[in-house]
Amino acid sequence: MNFNIRGENLEVTPSLRDYAEKKVGKLERYFDSPLASDVHINMHVHNNEQVIEVTIPMQGLLLRAEESHDDLYAAIDLVVEKLERQTRKYKTKVNRKNRQATREEQLEVLNGTSPIATQVEEEVDEFEVVRKKRFNLKPMDTEEAILQMDMLGHAFFVYSNAESGDTNVVYKRKDGRYGLIEPE
Repeated sequence: MNFNIRGENLEVTPSLRDYAEKKVGKLERYFDSPLASDVHINMHVHNNEQVIEVTIPMQGLLLRAEESHDDLYAAIDLVVEKLERQTRKYKTKVNRKNRQATREEQLEVLNGTSPIATQVEEEVDEFEVVRKKRFNLKPMDTEEAILQMDMLGHAFFVYSNAESGDTNVVYKRKDGRYGLIEPE
């Protein structure tokens, strides 16, 4: 891995550089061969929070994560956890496709089915819905919907707007403020 570490509004000390390289370098254990890609690490201060962005472009995959924390070392740990989850998810998906392709090739030989049909089946399985939830939309105003969302600890809340009767969504933004999605 070739590290490109930048600091905006802060000085990247040698100890900080070593810590970031050591932590992000642990991602190599998820791959068979050493990674020859560049690792772009950008550290900056935003609203009294230390923010770290890591981007690792690779063949067929782009790993990217961003985290903020009061402590930059803790932010590095959090961003590495995110990257590890992304890598495990990607590796699981690749392995699942390989196992599925091998089984389908065996069935294809036995049944004489076409490879185009099996490829369409693979694409359909990628967007599997794992849970469905149904609920009645209670008419309320936006402020009440935000209170309900915060009380439930969710990042978004779907409700029926009492004034217009439309279905709206309120959500919590990264900056701590709220957003509203309304139909046109």
